[in-house]
Amino acid sequence: MKDTDPDVELLARIGNNEPAAINEMVTRKLPRLLALASRILGDADEARDVAQESFLRIWRQAASWRSGEARFDTWLHRVVLNLCHDHLRRRKERPLNDEEAMSEVVDTAPAPDEQLEAAARSEHMAAALASLPERQREAIVLQYYQELSNIDAAALMNISVEALESLLSRARRNLRSYLDDTPGPARPGRGKP
Repeated sequence: MKDTDPDVELLARIGNNEPAAINEMVTRKLPRLLALASRILGDADEARDVAQESFLRIWRQAASWRSGEARFDTWLHRVVLNLCHDHLRRRKERPLNDEEAMSEVVDTAPAPDEQLEAAARSEHMAAALASLPERQREAIVLQYYQELSNIDAAALMNISVEALESLLSRARRNLRSYLDDTPGPARPGRGKP
């Protein structure tokens, strides 16, 4: 491995039951875990459950973590994705359209009209993401929202880079089609519905 895993030292400290290390890990990883789970599941409560279970797994694994086999962050993303898949299976693969989770999007723009417009765009994009087949949604979330490289995202999904690129291409087409065909907030170059 060319670069060192920045989480190995922190994992060792967690394995030694250092409370400060546990707090540091939560601070370091929680926002990305919640973002990933929220985007895959479309449900804020389920995303929090997934994040909590992920941290339990970190604490169980910390003392026995073997660096060099996989980067910790890659392993953690895989754990979150697996837990998300478990939640989706429990839902019996029903489509994601939980309006409550989508309405929890917070925008820090100062003007109320800008906040409403940004929230409407976020809800529209969340609905577009929810309309995608699970694997396409997963590919988009890993690459665009989690900012993983194609190589890392493909490894997490257990597919080739070419298969990931194919999923991304289909997902982009489906998103574009959904956004063009579904009334939503006005976008530049597009009239109001």
